[in-house]
Amino acid sequence: MTNFLTEWETTMSKMSGRPVVVLLHELTEYEGDWSILPALPHLFATYGQLASWFIFVEEETRLRLAALLRVLHRYPEHEEWFLGRGLHDDGASIIHHYAFSEDPSSFTYPDPSAGWAVSKPLLKRLAVRLQHESLKSDFTIDLHHEIALYVWEEGNGPKLTAVPEFCSQMRDNCATSFTTFLPDCGEPVPKTDVFVAVKTCHKFHHDRVPVVRATWEKDAGFLEFYSDVSDSSIPTISLGVPNTERGHCGKTFAIMRRFLSGAVPRADWLLIVDDDTLVSLSRLRMLLRCYDSREAVSLGERYGYGLLHKGYSYTTGGGGMVLSRVAVSRLMSSGCSCHSDDAPDDMVIGRCFTSLGVPITHSPLFHQARPDDYSGKLISSQQAISFHKHWNVDPLAVYKHWLKDDLPRDEL
Repeated sequence: MTNFLTEWETTMSKMSGRPVVVLLHELTEYEGDWSILPALPHLFATYGQLASWFIFVEEETRLRLAALLRVLHRYPEHEEWFLGRGLHDDGASIIHHYAFSEDPSSFTYPDPSAGWAVSKPLLKRLAVRLQHESLKSDFTIDLHHEIALYVWEEGNGPKLTAVPEFCSQMRDNCATSFTTFLPDCGEPVPKTDVFVAVKTCHKFHHDRVPVVRATWEKDAGFLEFYSDVSDSSIPTISLGVPNTERGHCGKTFAIMRRFLSGAVPRADWLLIVDDDTLVSLSRLRMLLRCYDSREAVSLGERYGYGLLHKGYSYTTGGGGMVLSRVAVSRLMSSGCSCHSDDAPDDMVIGRCFTSLGVPITHSPLFHQARPDDYSGKLISSQQAISFHKHWNVDPLAVYKHWLKDDLPRDEL
């Protein structure tokens, strides 16, 4: 973040006008501002008289300010504009509720890594609208697709205008470009710093568990399978919690209690995944070097519930939930618990962390769904950490193509 601000300040010092840089997590005290729509009324009220354009970028997005200003000059600032690098679904996508499934390419949404822009008239209309109506869904799942839908307003608002100078990779004419979501923070954390808990049940012992064992299990320092029955051939461990068709809150809380006990090797980090989650543990260990395990950290793909009305964020379980030991300890000592064994574990944990003031940290390298459910242009530029679900895919092929690293095992 320091390098990002330094580059901005150096560039701005050469310009006659000084753009204002706003960090969303500092805009207000509301944690849900990351989902952008709840922040728009405050953003417009604070800066609407100062700016003609509002540009949204990621931490690792790089800007050429002079080039960006030349691009914006092409679009009349008194009109409503929604600009960015367009993405579209390659097929019907569950994370987008199968919207535009008959023609997925007909609807585009902005690539967050390339940045996107809205003109002041559009921001003003959105801010007013947000103060007088609710969103159609309480859930925030794929933020930028949902923003594009809200802006479009079923044809009453503008669609995204594709701007070639908004880039994910640097070219000569680019106003924006992107580096990586997997920064180099030093040597990966040791394998033994990560304890892996795989949730399974008896009916999946012979189809899902073998996939884990054939792919990423061998990269784990410590890993246990937790099931509703003990099976010494795998082996699995029964935590005394009956299997549930959904939610799995009781099992997840039992896993966290076991993690803090002396029953398993002590580790700084806990990774909880489903038995149909595919993971690159080597990339996860690289990412974890960027975080301090002495702090309460909850990391993964961040979703939201009721964020327009002071709801809460949570790390979606299918993509993998990463918790520091400190975070697990704070959670378990807080008195937070499941109201039933089949309550949604990820949402319960998110609500608990929100009440404790523990932030939910997002990484787009975790994925709740399959590669086919994301824009190919988006995930092809990532070094993904996880994907979820075996439905209509070959999980071994998915792992080999998207997650397997070619380094020798002793170098991972």
